[in-house]
Amino acid sequence: MISVALLGIGASGTALAFARGARTSSSFGFGFTGCAVLFAISTVGGFALAQRVPFNPLEVIWDVHQQLHLARIYLLLALPFFASGAAIGLAFIHYSDRIATIYRADLLGAGAGALLTVALLYVLPPQECLRIIGGLGFVAATLAALDSGARRSAAALAALAVISTVAWPSSWLQLQPSPYKGLSVALTAPDARVLAQRSNPLGLLTVVESPVVPFRYAPGLSLSAMSEPPMQLGVFTDAEAPTFITRSTGDKSALEFLDQQTTALPYHLLKAPRTLILGAGGGADVLNALYHDAARIDALELNPDLVDLVRGPFSAFAGGIYQREGVTVHIAEARSFVEASRQRWDLIQLALLDSFTAAAAGVQALGESPLYTVEALQAYYGHLAPGGLLAITRWLLAPPRDAIKLFATAAVALEQRGVSSPGAQLAMIHSWNTATLLMKNGPFNAADIAAIRAFAVARSFDVAWYPGMAEAEANRFNQVAEPYLYRAAVAVLGPARERFLNDYRFYIVPATDDRPYFFRSFKWALLPELLAQRAQGGLTQVDAGYLVLLATLLQSAIASLVLILLPLAVLRAKHSNRKPGAVARWQVVLYFSALGFGFMFIEISFIQRFTLFLGHPLAAIAVVLAAFLVFAGLGSGIAAPLASRRQAVIVIAVVGIIAFAGIYLIGLPVLLPSLVSLPAPLKTAIALVLIAPLGFAMGLPFPLGLERISAEAPDLVPWAWGINGCASVVGAVLASILAMHIGLTLVVCLALALYAVAALTLMTETPRTLKETLSGSDAPGAT
Repeated sequence: MISVALLGIGASGTALAFARGARTSSSFGFGFTGCAVLFAISTVGGFALAQRVPFNPLEVIWDVHQQLHLARIYLLLALPFFASGAAIGLAFIHYSDRIATIYRADLLGAGAGALLTVALLYVLPPQECLRIIGGLGFVAATLAALDSGARRSAAALAALAVISTVAWPSSWLQLQPSPYKGLSVALTAPDARVLAQRSNPLGLLTVVESPVVPFRYAPGLSLSAMSEPPMQLGVFTDAEAPTFITRSTGDKSALEFLDQQTTALPYHLLKAPRTLILGAGGGADVLNALYHDAARIDALELNPDLVDLVRGPFSAFAGGIYQREGVTVHIAEARSFVEASRQRWDLIQLALLDSFTAAAAGVQALGESPLYTVEALQAYYGHLAPGGLLAITRWLLAPPRDAIKLFATAAVALEQRGVSSPGAQLAMIHSWNTATLLMKNGPFNAADIAAIRAFAVARSFDVAWYPGMAEAEANRFNQVAEPYLYRAAVAVLGPARERFLNDYRFYIVPATDDRPYFFRSFKWALLPELLAQRAQGGLTQVDAGYLVLLATLLQSAIASLVLILLPLAVLRAKHSNRKPGAVARWQVVLYFSALGFGFMFIEISFIQRFTLFLGHPLAAIAVVLAAFLVFAGLGSGIAAPLASRRQAVIVIAVVGIIAFAGIYLIGLPVLLPSLVSLPAPLKTAIALVLIAPLGFAMGLPFPLGLERISAEAPDLVPWAWGINGCASVVGAVLASILAMHIGLTLVVCLALALYAVAALTLMTETPRTLKETLSGSDAPGAT
């Protein structure tokens, strides 16, 4: 989405580069007003049209029509950003002596918008927020009309600002979930209906009842189970990622199915454990703990609306599980809660948080998950009581990926905690479609092993690993071609681990906080084979999310190159007012491209850095984006008085960026964990203080560079604006891909190198060709 926004802004620079008449006062007022009106209309209209594009991300790799659909969505959603970018670019051109002031206002508004929009989403559904945002476009148009003296037009536009918040047709704003999402499929069942909806910035929750074809959600249920789950309600987040509320009447016999899942294993090794459940959702794992007589249950859930649904309108249906004695519900992000806590638990259970369909399709491949990293498992392990268990359940895919990656992550985490024989503290069993890993605070003893084996045999589950296990015990009930999980466990625990991880057909290297992409499994080396097998469904093994991002990167790169190269070719011979010795076009390209890439690389990397500290992904996005934009805006505000010494100031600013970012790369991993237990307002203040000097310095190079362009080659101002936007378009997507492959730390280091390149670029004098030297000509076509 950041890339979409910046593509629109970049395209606006190109449009302005051809709109030569936008400089007069009259045309400026008309043009700015028109752009603001276009923003208002396209905010709602672009969204409405984009929803009606029949895009299926699962087919994007082999269906050219889906690639075209993706491009249509991309361009439709970029339209309002094109309009707003054009308005800002017009202001840069018309008020060339006030560029720093305009840039400051732009960034301050963007920073405030990052926070205010999140606050608004707690009050209104997202589609209704568009009404207000569209109204703001008419407000901007009204102000522009007043400034131009067009009072009647201003009055009409002011009326539209009010009317537009209520007049847009509801059909335009009604959310249309993709027909390929779980909610859409569930509602095709006879008599299925929506019982309730709740919306907040974390997503739209939809509660669905399906009485004729009821939900029977029991992941990994034993094939020999004699009972089935009672009636359930499905709760979908953004039409996907379902969790389920199970009917509970107090009759324990109706819940016997809970003991026929791999998730029940830890309760057969521990008696009345003090239990922490990470990702309580609709309460299935809480119900499981209650069924197995857990002594105390701490249940964590990130979305407060989901807890309110289980506690409120569906409390009777769920048997009041969140109000039961001994159950304490916490609204918190799991990793941050654990690291901030001083408690220890006998059992920490990480719930199965995603659907099998999403896991199999790899739609989460790009999702940064701090829950499954080496550092995360170390944090959980550090909060286990002596003899306590960490239990994590994942979907078992074919060929296996998640389960092996999780086992390898656990082995590395134990080794880094100083455990000399990690295999002695690990165990894993699996059903036909789930695998449950146990990590014990201490070695598994003979009684534990006997209990694991008995539990598995009684339910026709397969043992994948326990200390001292022989291969003959694997692959007995849910048989596959070979005992993949057992052999993988042996390889991971052996001396050839690195070779095994590198040679495995999928990417199963353990995730870390620097590369928190647990769900990434795609390897380029596998693509030719999958393409050759596409007729047999081979492409279903590809991470769809990864390929959608690559397709987006390709499209954005093509669009960005066209937006840069086309003006270069057309405008090359048209700059008649370029001053002697002015900055060269190659310098403009390099300088503003480096700034665009560098800013996005740092911004996106720091969002991830602060997610764990602030304890909430939404808080991290809002606070970090707002901080960078606001403080960059304040930095740009002092650029105008410094214009006479712009080159020195640019160098000082870049040195400051490199110094602060370098210190943070070294210091934040040490500092932030020690402060994670502080109250949320104080942590927010600390985050703002830490980002302030870096953001302030990052706000200086762009307006100072633009001031120079405006003074020496004013026709290049919109082009520079567009180049920076286009580089940011690609940078927003590229930052995620690079982080997956080289890590967040190196992404920041690359950003710092780009800022250094930018500083050196404008220090270089414009070269004069032989023709210029002999003729004395300063025609732009000669350089």
